[in-house]
Amino acid sequence: MAGTLLLVGATSEIGHAVAARYAEAGWRILLAARDPERAKRNADDLAARHRAEVVLLRLDILETEGFAAWLDGLPTLPDTVVCAVGELGDQGRAEGDLAHAEQVMRTNFLGPSLLLGLIAERFAARGSGALVGISSVAGDRGRGSNYVYGAGKAGFTAFLSGLRNRLAKSGVRVVTVKPGFVRTRMTRGLRLPPLLTAEPSEVGQAVYAAAEGRGGEVIYVRKVWRLVMTVIGAIPEPVFKRLRL
Repeated sequence: MAGTLLLVGATSEIGHAVAARYAEAGWRILLAARDPERAKRNADDLAARHRAEVVLLRLDILETEGFAAWLDGLPTLPDTVVCAVGELGDQGRAEGDLAHAEQVMRTNFLGPSLLLGLIAERFAARGSGALVGISSVAGDRGRGSNYVYGAGKAGFTAFLSGLRNRLAKSGVRVVTVKPGFVRTRMTRGLRLPPLLTAEPSEVGQAVYAAAEGRGGEVIYVRKVWRLVMTVIGAIPEPVFKRLRL
């Protein structure tokens, strides 16, 4: 029987692909975004293409003090929550602009972690539910080219791992998804290796399968990324410092 999905980060292409996969399966969709007007196009597409019931909600992932009241105001406690929030930011700017670095870290780690932590408590009290955090391979090892973003995603990955461990016997499923490169507006114009680059629809399918199919709980959308990051993680630090990654 189909349930209710809460998708946090509704204006992103990955978020829309996730919501579309759930809508295709007949789920009711709650779309949460900082700017609901921007998310309305995605909501209208889901309603027209899949005849889904869609509810638009405003949520700023940086306004953490309002999370509890916001959850109390939901029309229903969802069955699955997917957090697709993320901000790549600008590494060079973040190195000298503390406000920008803080925003990148809070957007990728603090806000999503605190929100999913609150929802986890409600799911545990009910004894069911699935929580999915979309993290990144950038969090597997810090690299000079994007370590501020990577640090935020590393924190999020660790939080999800600990949450999964604590809730293992509660009936709540916690899934970490690492997409790798994804062909979106953000990467348009970049020369991406085809083997390592997923389409948004692949991410949507991977999320749905992991959350509802009871498969793995740490998912690399393109499986080759697991090997790539294992190799990168195994490089000795003296050698790693000489590399430009």
